Amino acid sequence: MTRIFGTEFAAVYPLYVAKVERKGRTTTELDQVIMWLTGFDDTTLRRHAQGGTTFEEFFAEAPMNPSASLITGVVCGIRVEAIEDPLMQKIRYLDKLVDELARGKPLEKVLRAPATASKT
Repeated sequence: MTRIFGTEFAAVYPLYVAKVERKGRTTTELDQVIMWLTGFDDTTLRRHAQGGTTFEEFFAEAPMNPSASLITGVVCGIRVEAIEDPLMQKIRYLDKLVDELARGKPLEKVLRAPATASKT
């Protein structure tokens, strides 16, 4: 597990790009998803994507979206909401969002929002 923690984000980012582009999605959409999850702006995301930052450092710097806990489902056979290690859970949250984007899920559904009370 610690091996992924030391992996550079810049080594994995092009794989995310290739995955979503193969399915007809754009790098812009991928970046929106990553920025939604992490709370990074475009400049900060570019800095991390250009190298040197491990996943551990990447997520240590990320303020994280408060709605990230709304991400549920299975990645690599494991329910993301049941992952106990906080860093691994954040990595799997990202994997789950990238998977959903690549599968064609509408961007507004990938970017979860808390349920709002309906007006009666």
